[in-house]
Amino acid sequence: MKYFKLGKSNLEVSNIGLGCMRMAGKSLDEAKEIVKMSIDSGINFFDHADIYGKGESEVIFGQAVKSLDIDRDSIIVQSKCGIRDGMFDFSKEHIISSVHESLKRLQMDYLDVLVLHRPDTLFDPLEVNEAFKQLHSEGIVRNFGVSNQNPYQIELLKTELEFPILTNQVQFSIRHTPMIDAGFNVNMKTDAAVGYAMGILEHARMNGITLQAWSPFYSGHFEEIFLDNPKFEALNELLTNIGVKYGVAKDAIAVSWILTHPAQMQVLIGSMTPRRIESIAKGSGIVLTRSEWYEIYRAAGNILP
Repeated sequence: MKYFKLGKSNLEVSNIGLGCMRMAGKSLDEAKEIVKMSIDSGINFFDHADIYGKGESEVIFGQAVKSLDIDRDSIIVQSKCGIRDGMFDFSKEHIISSVHESLKRLQMDYLDVLVLHRPDTLFDPLEVNEAFKQLHSEGIVRNFGVSNQNPYQIELLKTELEFPILTNQVQFSIRHTPMIDAGFNVNMKTDAAVGYAMGILEHARMNGITLQAWSPFYSGHFEEIFLDNPKFEALNELLTNIGVKYGVAKDAIAVSWILTHPAQMQVLIGSMTPRRIESIAKGSGIVLTRSEWYEIYRAAGNILP
């Protein structure tokens, strides 16, 4: 497993993290097996959100960590807040209360990273900073990040923020590539030229922000998984063939495709199957050749101008 510094912090994190959205509903024994396999595979980063399983994902994860007697300081725990029924809420009151509730569910004293979950158009940067200041001074949140935000939203937040933004959690996979498509189609009259991602990739690289790629195996927004999907036969055949070269399965190659990019992203996988976690983790240190990277991009149905 490869490790790197998260954003402009001293946090040494695995470049593959476990997204715990689907941990809700697992038994304690199942959760323990998932967490143990993740750690045995070199994963030290675990991503949560207050809404995952209506809080149950944090509960079962906290129970598993405690039952396994895992040293809290040996793992990096991130959680997110800001999504409420029918709205987004970055108010000071909601941020602070959400963190306290997450820590109670996790049975932990602090979060390594708190992420604002999707943009709230009504947010006040000064109010967010006040919330962060209080949480940081109390020692219950050590670092901060955002998710699904464009560069202008981040820059607006930074006008009052006294803390660095370490991460921006965004959807990215072989089959969901708007962050790079527009860069290939600059000043062209094509659908790919439309700036859906608004320079997210370039902004992150210029500002030392780690992009956390979520849904790395999905085509579209939770539409369908492309692995072993007959609709994407050419892509799966290529991933399998390249996997043979590196001695890993196609899921590891799909992850290595993201990790090969020089932006030094972190991939958040959501598998709750221990053997798949072990398989995917083997893609951590694989660096694809330039020709392999572009061949995979094209096999996914993307067209270079």
